[in-house]
Amino acid sequence: MTKRLPVLLACLFVVMIGYGITMPVLPFYGERLALAGGASRGSLPIHIALLTSIYALAQFVFAPIWGRCSDKIGRRWLLLIGIAGSAVAMILFGVSTSLRMLYVARIIGGILSSATLPVASAYVADVTVTADRSKGMAWLGSCASLGGIAGLALGGISPKSDLHVVGLLGCIMVSSLSIPFFAAAGLMLVVLVAAVLWLPESLPARASVVPTHRTRQGTARISRRLWIPLGLATAGQFGLTIFEGTFAVYAQQKMGYGPSGLAGTFVVCGSVMAVFQVVLAWWLSGRASELGQLAAGFSLMGMGITLLLFARSLPAVLGSVATLATGMALIAPNLSALISHWGTEGAGAALGLQSAANSLGQAAGPIVGSLLFVWRSGAPYALAGMLMFGIGIVTAREKGPIPEGGNSS
Repeated sequence: MTKRLPVLLACLFVVMIGYGITMPVLPFYGERLALAGGASRGSLPIHIALLTSIYALAQFVFAPIWGRCSDKIGRRWLLLIGIAGSAVAMILFGVSTSLRMLYVARIIGGILSSATLPVASAYVADVTVTADRSKGMAWLGSCASLGGIAGLALGGISPKSDLHVVGLLGCIMVSSLSIPFFAAAGLMLVVLVAAVLWLPESLPARASVVPTHRTRQGTARISRRLWIPLGLATAGQFGLTIFEGTFAVYAQQKMGYGPSGLAGTFVVCGSVMAVFQVVLAWWLSGRASELGQLAAGFSLMGMGITLLLFARSLPAVLGSVATLATGMALIAPNLSALISHWGTEGAGAALGLQSAANSLGQAAGPIVGSLLFVWRSGAPYALAGMLMFGIGIVTAREKGPIPEGGNSS
């Protein structure tokens, strides 16, 4: 595990850079192309929302497909496809000359990048013993958070002089906003070469054998149990993206935040998630059950989101966000470990379903949050806070051991 882990983490890191890089650039990039194409300013928010959600929806559809494929043909090739596809999407994003091209780039990015997270998680499940699986998933989650932070930082880098180069009969255009995407694509290609050279296949040949009739029956029964952790995955991402999707406007209206304050808040959120996923996984391993950690995580998320309703100073806001992020740091790796335990059809298939469940929450959170915000500015946080608290209470009442069947290699 130790020799392969750095390359695996680098794969996930660079793909998450591609996710994070669009957040600060997409509104400006979409506005430029929309206005150039004759769209009205009134339609801009709709296009930005669609460009944001279409990526998550593509992942929702294709992540389970990639996960199942990885159980049949192996993890390595699908990881390489995910990285190469993400690089292609970044280049297409950077040379887009119209909203249509931008939509195509987002769809391609969502489809191909969705192979990376479930397959990387399945890779960890292949090479870890059951007792250490939460730790391995925590390293992946931490690396994903750091990649998102790096993407946010890289998205703010552009040359001072405005570039504007049109080529191939007007089919491509390069501007100052294109530079971060080209930089991300370059990083992805470097990691792609490293993965080709140093990342071996993790799935044993015997694991790809078609299951027997008895195993299929067991799979169907266990799959019904997966609805519980999959529902928790959707709920956790729903609560997180309600915060991420509405906080910029909320903080600007209620607290007068500018770009630097907003950036600092999101960096704190990502940093706490990145650090605490690893720290808490190691400290709580053997001390608390996965279900107990999930209950604490949802309760902390509910507390952090609710406290945002009363926070007005910067320290209070950062404290609330740090509490929320600590809760998510407990939720993500333990859900991945639970789902890999309970999915007997194959770790890739089960973790692909988790990635789809995450994407569903990521697509729904900003839409529901924005609609509630229009009605009443504090409504998104009141709803998300109550929902997270309720899930934490219900999860804390659940009893029962983790079923056997995890990889013990």
